[in-house]
Amino acid sequence: MLAQLSETAANPVMRAALDYLECEQMPDGSWFGRWGVNYIYGTWSALCALNAAGPDAAGASLRRGADWLLAIQNPDGGWGEDCTSYKLDYRGYEPAASTASQTAWALLGLMAAGEIDHPAVARGIAWLRQNQDETGLWRQEAYTGGGFPRVFYLRYHGYPRFFPLWALARYRNLRRGNLRRVAHGM
Repeated sequence: MLAQLSETAANPVMRAALDYLECEQMPDGSWFGRWGVNYIYGTWSALCALNAAGPDAAGASLRRGADWLLAIQNPDGGWGEDCTSYKLDYRGYEPAASTASQTAWALLGLMAAGEIDHPAVARGIAWLRQNQDETGLWRQEAYTGGGFPRVFYLRYHGYPRFFPLWALARYRNLRRGNLRRVAHGM
């Protein structure tokens, strides 16, 4: 929000926010997520914030987050993460089958990090296109909402409808335009 109000890293409040994101980044480059499962969601959110702050303010955190997303892409081209990633003794990402919402979050994060032309993004977009059903939407049985982590999880029915469409539209718009980076935030 501060970046969208034209604040820069020179502003002490903005600097504190950027420092917070840097401190909260996991050693592997990911961020904890709360409303979506989990590190894919958190990393997407943090990359959008860092993108809004601008590449000069974002520093190495942006690159490390993007590299983490690239490293955890499933062989089928999508992304997925299991709810067990919320365990107290975090030892790293918990892989799972690709889901539409988690694939979209990873793609949106990578595009926020300026990776529009990376082959992993093209593979993720292809996964979304190949997994649309006859209505043009995506079926998703996996629980990808945080609910109360380690207690219960949610299956938000809007997640596999909204996020993949957002990722596909973002990809199309960035590929068609001259700007290869998301202009503001999310």
